Amino acid sequence: MTQPISSLALLLQHMTPVLNAGEYVFATVDSAVQLDLRQVIACMREPEGLSVVLEVAGAERLGFATDVRFAWITLLVHSDLQAVGLTAAFASALGREGISCNVVAGHLHDHIFVPSGQAEAAMAALRALQQGAQAAR
Repeated sequence: MTQPISSLALLLQHMTPVLNAGEYVFATVDSAVQLDLRQVIACMREPEGLSVVLEVAGAERLGFATDVRFAWITLLVHSDLQAVGLTAAFASALGREGISCNVVAGHLHDHIFVPSGQAEAAMAALRALQQGAQAAR
């Protein structure tokens, strides 16, 4: 395992966005008992229940609405959980392109969910952000 990076300049230079295959939805369940946790991409306990991110096929099997779909982008850089500015930088870059983003921080990587129809535009914006940071070094 690599060492986490906390420098914003280095995080941007090495963020390496990767578009994961598939489409994903957000849903809320009353209990994790309803789920096969192997199908859960991410989860967060909220006052209303357990919010989960699932692949569309799994969500459909469970009867969840799947009309609002997202693409999942992973930043391969090993970001320090205490690093400052990475989320703001990529959210701003996506926002300038009119792309909303929902961010999930994993222990090692940041994960960005963007509207499925804007996945390629999001990847282009993230690559441009990385290339700009690399050119500035």
